Amino acid sequence: MELPLLIGVTGGIGSGKSMVCKLFECLDIPVYYADSRAKWLTNNDPEIREKVVALLGNEAYDREGLYNTRFVASSVFKNEPLLKALNAIIHPVVLRDTKEWAGQRTGAPYVVKEAAIMTKAGQANAVDYVVVVEAPVELRVQRILQRDNRTEQEIRAIIERQVSDESRREIADYIVNNDDASELIPQVLHLHDTFLKARSSRH
Repeated sequence: MELPLLIGVTGGIGSGKSMVCKLFECLDIPVYYADSRAKWLTNNDPEIREKVVALLGNEAYDREGLYNTRFVASSVFKNEPLLKALNAIIHPVVLRDTKEWAGQRTGAPYVVKEAAIMTKAGQANAVDYVVVVEAPVELRVQRILQRDNRTEQEIRAIIERQVSDESRREIADYIVNNDDASELIPQVLHLHDTFLKARSSRH
């Protein structure tokens, strides 16, 4: 049986990519939330655990055996080689998990993968198209202030560390504007129709 199209949805913190994915779910499209799934795999996959401990030491997991996010973040923060090594451990397992998940959803015309980090469609990531969700930085900051227990300084530091909007546009097949002036639902419905047509054109 043919696999469904895999659509990647990405965007910076506060852009609203999760909201876009929830709208796809309202259309009965399955969504794979890569970042939360990566957290689950980091806690539960023995291959990841063994390699992370080898890379960062036993402190990478706490006494309860759970991934020590605070320790790991402080270890890799401002240490690019270490961060790359950590990603090289986790990302291949998430990619394999994504493919298995998509392969179990052959009844869907397409499926969506939400991830903060993404490469261009076809670049060793299995996605057929990439949708980038955008919003102005100031609006993103206000959204996160209302949503998370973070200071404005912390939020701006996170945005600074993330991929730039310009870099995301370079990998985008489609862009969703999630500013206060643009309506989100019509944009998602248009994408839905586009992906249904792309799926049917395969036959």
